[in-house]
Amino acid sequence: MPKPTAVCWISSARYSRPLDPGDARKWELLTQLRDYDIRVIGFSASLRPLAFREQAAFYLLPQPPTSILRYLIFFALAPVLLLALVIHHDCRILVAQSPFEGAIAALVKGLSPFFGKRPKLIIENHNNFEEDLFLQRTIPFMSAYRALMLSLARYAFSRGDALRVISTSTAERAAHYAPDLPQVRFMTWSDTDVFRDAGRGIPLAQAIDLVYAGVLIPRKGLDLLLEAFARLDHPQAQLHLLGHPENADYAGQLQNQAQDLGIASRVRFHGAVSQRDLAQHFGSARALVLPSLSEGLGRVVLEAMLTGTPVIGSRVGGIPDLIQDGENGFLVESGNVEALTLALEKIYAVDVERLGRQALDFALHFFSPEKYLDGYRRLFELVMDSVVQSDRASP
Repeated sequence: MPKPTAVCWISSARYSRPLDPGDARKWELLTQLRDYDIRVIGFSASLRPLAFREQAAFYLLPQPPTSILRYLIFFALAPVLLLALVIHHDCRILVAQSPFEGAIAALVKGLSPFFGKRPKLIIENHNNFEEDLFLQRTIPFMSAYRALMLSLARYAFSRGDALRVISTSTAERAAHYAPDLPQVRFMTWSDTDVFRDAGRGIPLAQAIDLVYAGVLIPRKGLDLLLEAFARLDHPQAQLHLLGHPENADYAGQLQNQAQDLGIASRVRFHGAVSQRDLAQHFGSARALVLPSLSEGLGRVVLEAMLTGTPVIGSRVGGIPDLIQDGENGFLVESGNVEALTLALEKIYAVDVERLGRQALDFALHFFSPEKYLDGYRRLFELVMDSVVQSDRASP
């Protein structure tokens, strides 16, 4: 029986030991690709580095307390670790989960021939990598930082062999940098069973509360949502903000804004919640509202739809791939408080049960674990064809 082909993912994602249930199901699913031996580089949840096997083999760097230290550790240690895996485990496919991490993988790909190895590089593009980071928080020396990050992205794209994209907008952005590379498009992982099984806790027509899900950062447009919610003529409705306050200053500003607008008693900041709790919130809401200024796809849109909940979202990034205006939710122009307020009012005036049914039907068709698995299967087969050709061409 032929030896499985080693594949190594490299990302700055955090993993715990044991893996949390959603991560465990994702990697367990990917082990169904029997022809591939999966290895993962990421960060541990503490200052302690970890190496263990749970579905895949994990090599986790220590997690420092600040983002600057995290970048320094990642760019200093990840290339060494990845090159070691290429040399000692013959990793033939490298999967970089962003163009920035792709720069590390591209460097290793360039060094590998000196050790008799020729891995192929898949670069994933999940968002607007040109702007998203700068919409999340204030960064010192922004112009220099932007130039450096885009240089790293260009370097990665110039040495890639295939692209994985998740939406129309991410496909177009990746094609701008690497027009000749083949693309495979499929959504990021979601533990959809949790949301599909949760269903509705309250009949949609009886629900009055609104919910937002995601980290609390300026890019998500939550200050605009608070202003629109304050204008909404439904005084019994509550707004539930679910997500980690990743930008603590911005989260504090949101709380002060709610006080100033006189809606503090109707706005609840829940912090990060489990997937199961998230599904229950969706199933009790009238709608999910995602007023983002930029969004690669908006996975929470699909997760809310799986509970039969319609979504109000900005017409940016990949969100229009998911929301059909007036059919399973409403699209609004990004940054437009008046349009967002009108959409909030509409969600109480229309046949919301119809929107919910069509949201569920769309979500069930759009994503499944089988489609996710098949996406990686197609990606790996795509680059393995070129691996075989390279082996035949090698002396």
